[in-house]
Amino acid sequence: MERKTQLVAYWKENIRYISILLAIWFAVSYLCGILLVDALDTIRIGGFKLGFWFANQGSEITFVILIFVYVKLMNNLDRKYGVHED
Repeated sequence: MERKTQLVAYWKENIRYISILLAIWFAVSYLCGILLVDALDTIRIGGFKLGFWFANQGSEITFVILIFVYVKLMNNLDRKYGVHED
């Protein structure tokens, strides 16, 4: 029964990580790239409007960073619960 409890805790923590990362993904892609674009366009980065930057380069960079963060979090989680691969 101990192993089953550990696996339930593992998946609960995994779902929490996924939920947080998906919320960040949503905020960057939908909120910053679509809904808040007009407000962000008042700020400029490198000559480009910030809303335009988020809709193009910013969201892609954020997505790649989220992938690396997820890999790191999952490797740590796997080691914590003893389900990692060597």
